[in-house]
Order: sequence, then C-alpha cells, then structure tokens
Amino acid sequence: MEIWINPACSKCRSALTLLDAEGADYTVRRYLEDVPSPEEIRAVLDRLGLEPWDITRTQEAAAKELGLNEWPREAASWERWIAALSEHPKLIQRPIITAEDGSAVVARSEEAVRDALGRDA
Repeated sequence: MEIWINPACSKCRSALTLLDAEGADYTVRRYLEDVPSPEEIRAVLDRLGLEPWDITRTQEAAAKELGLNEWPREAASWERWIAALSEHPKLIQRPIITAEDGSAVVARSEEAVRDALGRDA
C-alpha cells in the first residue's frame, strides 16, 4: 500500500496515525516533492474510478489562477486536467491510498482509511 501525502495536511497526518495504529505496511509518497507523472495520475484515477476534476482541490490559489472552475468537465478536457495536476501537484486531493488489490481511495476520513486497510488484507 502506498499513501500520497502532504505532511502539512492534518487529514494526511490522521491517516498515517491510523495506519500506524493498525500496524499497516505502507510506503509514504510526499507527492509535492516526488511529483506524480501524468501517467501515474491516470493510473491512480483508474484505480479510484474517478475523473481528474474529482480529485482536484479547486479552492487552491493555483486552481483560481488557472481558472479551473471554468474548465469543461468532459472527456475532451481530461488531458488538460491531468496536465494541471502534474504541473501543480498541490491541486491533488489528499491523502490518496493505493491498496494491494489494485484499488485506491481518497482517504480524507477514518472510514476511508479503514476501507483501504480492508482492501489490503
């Protein structure tokens, strides 16, 4: 299992605390430093079953500068969204946990972290 985190994020710290309490075997990826490639973002979206705009933090300053709230949310715009997430990783919702079963979850709640733990069993 891998967890994409921003150490400054309280939801990320909470997820790590829960993973540690449960004795989970995981790898931490500080995605602001180890920026995911467009291919990695596509792969995570596939695992999540979500669209790129579903994991975009649209209230971030970079999102407002790019005018993301005005971008079309349709298949034809997918690559534009992927490029924005890769070029501005702060826009990626966090934390994201990828489980051993090939799935992933946006783990912003204790329930979501526990769901990821159940998928890793």
